[in-house]
Amino acid sequence: MFHDSNQFPENNADLDEQPQPPLPTLNQDHLMATTTRTKPDMTATPAFDMVLFGGTGDLAMRKLLPALFQAHQSGTLHPAGRIVALGRGALTLDDYLAQVQSQSGPHLKADFASAAWASFAARLTYLKLDASVPADFDALAALLGTDDAHVTVCYLATAPSLFERICTQLARVGLNHPGVRVVLEKPLGHDLASSEAINAAVAQSFTESQLYRIDHYLGKESVQNLMAMRFGNVLFEPLWRREWVDNVQITIAEDLGVEGRGEFYDKTGALRDMVQNHLLQLLCMVAMEPPASLEADAIRDEKLKVLKALKPFAEPDVASKSVRGQYRAGAIDGKPVVGYLQEADIAPDSRTETFVAIKAEIANWRWAGVPFFLRTGKRMQERLAEIVISFRAVPLSLFGGPVALQGANRLVIRLQPEESISLHFLAKEPGDGMRLHPTKLDLDFESTAQKRRADAYERLLLDVIRGQLGLFMRRDELTAAWRWVEPILECWERNGEAPKSYTAGTWGPAASSALLSRDGASWHEEL
Repeated sequence: MFHDSNQFPENNADLDEQPQPPLPTLNQDHLMATTTRTKPDMTATPAFDMVLFGGTGDLAMRKLLPALFQAHQSGTLHPAGRIVALGRGALTLDDYLAQVQSQSGPHLKADFASAAWASFAARLTYLKLDASVPADFDALAALLGTDDAHVTVCYLATAPSLFERICTQLARVGLNHPGVRVVLEKPLGHDLASSEAINAAVAQSFTESQLYRIDHYLGKESVQNLMAMRFGNVLFEPLWRREWVDNVQITIAEDLGVEGRGEFYDKTGALRDMVQNHLLQLLCMVAMEPPASLEADAIRDEKLKVLKALKPFAEPDVASKSVRGQYRAGAIDGKPVVGYLQEADIAPDSRTETFVAIKAEIANWRWAGVPFFLRTGKRMQERLAEIVISFRAVPLSLFGGPVALQGANRLVIRLQPEESISLHFLAKEPGDGMRLHPTKLDLDFESTAQKRRADAYERLLLDVIRGQLGLFMRRDELTAAWRWVEPILECWERNGEAPKSYTAGTWGPAASSALLSRDGASWHEEL
């Protein structure tokens, strides 16, 4: 079977051949009859085929199929939308549906006896496909057809080493017509050279407008609201600059360890796995200039300007502006956990980082002199992703009392575990006198939203079907991100210094707090 992009085989050419089951059919009449829709949805997608390379893998089961089920249940998917799962096992459709119920069930939140599940299952079919067998792609083309007016989404939830092979075969059988869109999962390369090689290879078969490089953080509701707040209101724009912002913090923390991904993770590390893509994309969303429109290239042009304006790291900067860490044994939720070096498939002398903190700076007129602190790590105190905009303190305090002014005015955009936006400020403490105390205004999407909120993968999959590229990375963005990250990687490799140790269940090495303290700042949880 295919695997998701977090656990890959290097290739699949040596798999023993299994008997090819009869070519599955897609029962269009049954699908149209059983699709449940409450009322016509003006935002419904066009008719489509969603082809999941790696359809039996972890990503498909945990994220993609649940997202598609939610879109189906809400009536957003076109009644004629079809989902074709591909894998190397010779499964019948019943076998595959049983596997979906078993592996994807905990994430689906579905009643498998309900009409909603029955109509969703009618969208699904399964086809055995080995990327090393050209004849399997002929069978796929026969199943789908090659009508260039039909939307076909090929989601490559596979190892990047298979991207070129898959795209070449899709082109050979005519599945690279203008209606075909290809979704590329990360990691897209191990360094700049390998990233460029993958992109160049894929570009031989597909145009840039057909390629959707996905970063699921860009699909989160709170990130969308960040754009709405900035560019839909006059309130924040005058403050969104160096004169009023003291620092920006972007954190993606995980309480999990490598979770069976040791072999992959030990070759990757936190900088490649999280900073080069997720954290830099979030930085771009915070720092970009207002785009001329909401057209995809207008948004991505502004993000690219931010990436190009990032100050490059010279060797002395790496030592003073970055922190690498690696977790040792500790406790999560009161339960003991082993250290990184004791995890399965990890070399006992590994120097792979599981934590990174970086002070980034943007050399443009809006942000010159404002530090952007990026932080990510595994086995940290809690699962958390947030963006914190800390505004400058008032120039003169008129009120007495022990109120700490540092960080008193800040905007906190929480991405996970729950999505929210809160504005922190000082107000009068009730009672006599004029003493101030911290308070905040909360926008809790769960309690205030009148409509169901699509999750990140659901929103992004719908955008692919509709042909909307604004929330996906362009090739030049990816190149610029690698160019900024690569000097850090090269310096770490040259100096051979071991990562700083931190106890599992904490917020990382003490050096990460020192990184901020040199600028008179503290991480949000330390305020």
